[in-house]
Amino acid sequence: MSVLTVSGLSKQYGATLALDDISFSVAPGIRAAIVGPSGSGKTTLLRIIAGFETAAAGTVTIGNEIIVDGGLGVPAHLRGIGVVTQDGSLFPHLSIAENIGFGLTRNQTDRDARIAELMDIVELPRSMADRRPHQLSGGQQQRVALARALARRPRLMLLDEPFSALDTGLRETMRRKVADVLREFAVTAILVTHDQGEALGFADQLVVLKEGRLVQAGPPRLLYLQPRNPVIARFLGDAILLQAELADGAARCALGQIAVADRTRRGPATILLRPEQLRLRPSGGPELAGGTGGRIVEVEFGGASSLVTIALDADADTLLQLRSSDLSPPEPGTHVAIEVSGAAYPFDGAVALEPAGKAKR
Repeated sequence: MSVLTVSGLSKQYGATLALDDISFSVAPGIRAAIVGPSGSGKTTLLRIIAGFETAAAGTVTIGNEIIVDGGLGVPAHLRGIGVVTQDGSLFPHLSIAENIGFGLTRNQTDRDARIAELMDIVELPRSMADRRPHQLSGGQQQRVALARALARRPRLMLLDEPFSALDTGLRETMRRKVADVLREFAVTAILVTHDQGEALGFADQLVVLKEGRLVQAGPPRLLYLQPRNPVIARFLGDAILLQAELADGAARCALGQIAVADRTRRGPATILLRPEQLRLRPSGGPELAGGTGGRIVEVEFGGASSLVTIALDADADTLLQLRSSDLSPPEPGTHVAIEVSGAAYPFDGAVALEPAGKAKR
């Protein structure tokens, strides 16, 4: 049984089709993430589910209740949905306790106890109950927003870019904390984010949109390793795409012969490798690398990882870029051998790739 079912959902703004026949479902307790480029329809989809926008066609069902049916829908406050936005949308004139308890009835006998319990759940000291939002840090404000959304025990939680305004370290901490809370209380949630890494780390299920259409949905690992097309491959992370000839479970390409999981595929194809599948080691020159090496053209330091650009021996005009977490990456001008681990993922046919740069000589 699904907590959320979206079927044939469409939305139009004038002549612009924002959503085109979107269908997917989310099972109980699952954390789903909706991702896609700017203008793909992510926020529009979330706002229709929340009840802040109307649809042109299609249905949205929570449990057994249809909350959207074409242009008709259950009022937002009756949908049993919690919403956490980017800025938290806290009431500046209310205390933290009053913000958290905003959706609870005033005469509820256990109201104060429920507010205190929610502060404990999101790890906010109870001593902060009388403070105002401006007296809290960004991360603390987001915890207040999460506690407020959880107060009425929602059937579904919608998270609209909730971490994007936070610093990098705090963003990762908050993402893990929110995921832990949702998991502990078995709350089904949908996250909208422009951060692919955030989506991959947070979600049990990804829904990828492009130009208002659903292009692929499934577990993050599956979409990362077996994307439907090169566009999704690039969107979900750094991707190395090479033209290859397939036969007998192997691909012959500019990196030599590489294993391919599908032994039945033959003929021209484009193969996908993720940078973490490649390992560099020092080499005395092309003759020692067996044609599967290259020359370091440029190293761009990036803290935890460096972007390394390599001119391949097999095609010196083609530049291969990959991220290396080595504390001492090879210097420009160094020759390296390139070792590939695991299997490449093949796409049908020879997909047109972005023009390659020219190696500096």
